Amino acid sequence: MPQKVTTDEILNFAINEEHQAAEFYTRLASRAKHTGMRDTFLQFADEERGHKAKLVDILAGKRFLSPADEAKVLDLQIAEYTVDEDPNADIDYQGALLIAMKKEKAAFRLYTDMASLTQDPSIRSVLLGLAQEEAKHKLRFEIEYDERVLTDN
Repeated sequence: MPQKVTTDEILNFAINEEHQAAEFYTRLASRAKHTGMRDTFLQFADEERGHKAKLVDILAGKRFLSPADEAKVLDLQIAEYTVDEDPNADIDYQGALLIAMKKEKAAFRLYTDMASLTQDPSIRSVLLGLAQEEAKHKLRFEIEYDERVLTDN
């Protein structure tokens, strides 16, 4: 049976995911051997912090949410939007890129699904914008994977 989830719970989950993503990219940057990819990881960490800030603003001010949204939100199946990752694992560059692609895909799905649940055009626009940013991140990692991993093999 679907469990009701509040908008605040969804936003808090997304805020936590953005925080975790920023930390993940910061860790990857510290291990990156390629200067360009180190800079890319740091840029993505900053972007994820920006996403988190947008979500915190929405949660704090509720300026984008309508009261009608609260009743329409059902179970988001949050496990579908997470990627298992051992922060202490010693992963190589290829593994890091694969995890990053999966994280960005999960974030894209999260924001797309959240947008479909709201009736408020303002919040839908914010969420779809975040989804597109996550899709761009995934594409960047796919390109890096294609250029650095697939061509090396």
